[in-house]
Amino acid sequence: MVDLAPIDTLLCASVTPPDRRALVFILALTLSACEDRSTPPGGKPAGGTLVISVGGDPESLLPPVSSTVPSKILGDLVYDHLAEIGDSMNTVGDAGFRPRLAKSWSWAADSLSIAFNLDSAARWHDGIPVRATDVRFTWQVYSDPATGSPSAAAVASIDSVTAPDSLTAVFWFGERSPMQFYDAVNEMSILPEHVLRGVSGQALRTSPIARAPVGSGRFRFVRWTPGQSVELAADTTNYRGRPGLDRVIMTIAPDFNTALTRVVGGEADMLEQVPASSLADVAKDTNLRVILTPGLDYNFVQFNLNDRRARGRPHALFGDRALRRALTMAIDRRSVVRNAYDSLADNAIGPTVRAYPTTDPALRQIPFSPDAARRALDSLGWKDTDGDGIRERGGTRLEFNLAVPSSSKGRNTMAVLMQEQLRQVGAKVNIYPLDFAAFIDRETKRDFDAVLGGWHVEASPGGIRGTWGSAAATSGNNYGSYRNASFDAHVDSGLAAPTLDERRAHFTIAYQTIIDDAPAIWLAEPRRVMALHRRITTSGLRPDAWWANVADWTIPPDRRIARDRTTAAR
Repeated sequence: MVDLAPIDTLLCASVTPPDRRALVFILALTLSACEDRSTPPGGKPAGGTLVISVGGDPESLLPPVSSTVPSKILGDLVYDHLAEIGDSMNTVGDAGFRPRLAKSWSWAADSLSIAFNLDSAARWHDGIPVRATDVRFTWQVYSDPATGSPSAAAVASIDSVTAPDSLTAVFWFGERSPMQFYDAVNEMSILPEHVLRGVSGQALRTSPIARAPVGSGRFRFVRWTPGQSVELAADTTNYRGRPGLDRVIMTIAPDFNTALTRVVGGEADMLEQVPASSLADVAKDTNLRVILTPGLDYNFVQFNLNDRRARGRPHALFGDRALRRALTMAIDRRSVVRNAYDSLADNAIGPTVRAYPTTDPALRQIPFSPDAARRALDSLGWKDTDGDGIRERGGTRLEFNLAVPSSSKGRNTMAVLMQEQLRQVGAKVNIYPLDFAAFIDRETKRDFDAVLGGWHVEASPGGIRGTWGSAAATSGNNYGSYRNASFDAHVDSGLAAPTLDERRAHFTIAYQTIIDDAPAIWLAEPRRVMALHRRITTSGLRPDAWWANVADWTIPPDRRIARDRTTAAR
């Protein structure tokens, strides 16, 4: 999977739940709207602008070092994969994958190599042809430990990439695996070697292309005004055909209310997460469609298992597994999640989602029991010796900071609820709301005690290697630095298993291991409730990436408005 950043910059706000009968009625309507498979009408002229309202800037526009949903959306529109996973969401073998930069591919007889034949018409947005050496260079960037790519663990299965001629890239593997093809094409957006040549490691994050990308996708980068917007324009001569839209603009809101207001007020066309408190009002708006899509998100409180000031030393609190479990027992996750999402989310059951066939929904959880939490803390030597309500041990107070993105009402409300529940067992939580950029910066630098984070997963459970695997504990997306060799081994075995039953068995052990270790408090698995202007004709909303087919979306000429007639060429 390509691991996505804390996705819910715009989580459902925590409010008094709306009338449940109205909510059920709304959901009955929206479920029928969810399956929008219409295609652009033949012969209709392209044009128009899609404006997406989000609650935070992308942290980078260079895919190997990006981890947030805004970055992923923009990166997937500007860059190409060799092939794209189809609507079947199959991750085993190559069935259902669609050609992109590679117009075809062939497997070696022993299945230890795959030769990708590139489309000779493919061009970078600066006019240079896409070549096999670009593919080889891309793998080198992603696999280089100095890059610190979130996808490094996934592409580690690839031994090497060769370019026997200008239009053939061959991927070599040390062993057969059901995930070979998926790892080769889904984890890497192909990069232009001629633009990035000589840039490596951490310098990639500050390179010009990280802010002004040069891709081969159906949209070209135009401009990025931090804190305001990112603009893309149609690549009208693209080898895969002109997009149905002229422009895609991501408008950056300073807070959730502004993001929602822009959609309701007509300044934007789309919001990817509508809060429960606003669902009824949005559903009444005749200009908007409310679309409910399957949940591929989960959120959590992540503990930093290392001292943030002395990386080689365990955290004074969270280095202790028993303490992490005791704090988890103090949280009534069901009430916290219900308050934030009403009935639009399930309790998370671990670092996974129920949509995966490898997920056992009956995974054993650490139970909610404040009394058991108090007994555990007592047994660990944490006592309130001075009567101030906060436990201490050896001169250390049971007190920590919790970073929360300020753009998310839902996360901030959940943080407040958990703060009170932990106070009742003698733990003090200091909530630190941070703007989205600062929140991501704290995460990536591992400069935190705990964060209220989230992930949006893709089609394969293999992305867990990049978010919770030991290999990603230093420079990947495993920000809390969780390490467990048994967990790693069962994830690897699950991905290599030839049958679904075997895969599920290994993943069940892996998930149970990490749940028992409690490196995080698993909170919610929300459903995605999107608001989309009715003037937009979609061509499919893939569960793992609703934006995957945006280049085929259209706006009928009679539904276009003033901004649709503004050319993106400048």
